[in-house]
This record gives sequence, structure tokens and C-alpha cells, in this order.
Amino acid sequence: MAHAIMAGGERAVFRAKEGVEDDYDEGNRAMRRLRPSRKDVVVGISASGVTPFVRGAVARARASKTPIVGVTCDARSELKQLADVAIVLAVGPEVIAGSTRLKAGTATKVVLNMLTTAGMVRAGKTYGNLMVDVRSNSEKLRDRARRIIGAVTGLEYDAANALLERAQWNVKAAILMQKTGVSRARALSRLRVEPRLRKLLGSG
Repeated sequence: MAHAIMAGGERAVFRAKEGVEDDYDEGNRAMRRLRPSRKDVVVGISASGVTPFVRGAVARARASKTPIVGVTCDARSELKQLADVAIVLAVGPEVIAGSTRLKAGTATKVVLNMLTTAGMVRAGKTYGNLMVDVRSNSEKLRDRARRIIGAVTGLEYDAANALLERAQWNVKAAILMQKTGVSRARALSRLRVEPRLRKLLGSG
């Protein structure tokens, strides 16, 4: 599970709320409400590395002994001392001074893509380079599901469609059914215990 915390809350995503990133205590409270543990990982993101809201959230996570990853664009950032793993992005000055939505924001987005993709792989949402946890709730995604089934099992398009219908469009269950000969109920039972197809099938 991934949970995002932003200074100012969800409303700040769509309408700027000035000054909320300067509230250390609110960052601390926002993290405390989530009750992080040693089994979680907190990623603190601050281009400058000094944002009080982020420092407050990270400080609370550290008090809970939660592993911390810090992402910043300032090699002198205090975030480096607070984090167990520091990712420092050497982007240099912005083309428009102070506009961290440019180089800093772009570089940070690349890092977050890497971290979240790795997390999704570890969580079993992929098999090889295929997104097998796709939710087939549109024709576009159902077409993708059929092609994924074909790539993994070798079934032709229509046969893949028939298999997916038996699996009620659960791609991972369909692959497990085809590869091991189990029923949909048995496939789902196995996936609840171990969501990674690679582990269940010994490959991928």
C-alpha cells in the first residue's frame, strides 16, 4: 500500500495553499495519524531539503523507528542526516530561479517512478515485464489482458478470452489456472497467500 501526504492535504493538489509547507508540527501530526512502524518505509521529498512540513513528518517517522528514504536536490540538506538512505539529485540551478517544478521536479518524478515501480514489482503486480495485476474494466484493458495471457501462456486471442472469462477477468488467476490446471477458486486462494506469480510458478 502506498499513501501520499502533502502539506495542505488533498485540496492543495488542485489549489495552492500558501505557507502550509512551513508547518513542522502539522507534518509531524500527519505522519503520527498514519502510525508508521518498522515494517513501513517513509519517503521524504524536499527539493531544498529544509521544508519544515517534510522535516516534521520525517522526524515523527524516525521516532517510530520507521526506515526513511530522503529525496532532495541539495547535497547539504538536513534530510541527508535524517534519512537512512539519501537520494541527492544534482540538477544544478533552475532555468527560472526558484522554480523547482522544472529540473528538480522532473528529476524527483523520475526517482519516484523508480521507487514505486520497484515496489509494485516486489508486491507481485508484474510477471516478467508484464503488468499482470491489470484491472480489466474497459475494452482497452480487456484487450491488454488477452494479449498478456497470450504472451505468458501461448494461447491464441480467442482462447485467451475464454480463459479470462472463466477467471472472471482476473489475469493472474487466469495465468495460474492455465499453467497449473487449478480452478479459479484455488488460484485465488494461492494468490492470497503469495501474490507473486514468479514465486508460484518458479519463473518470470
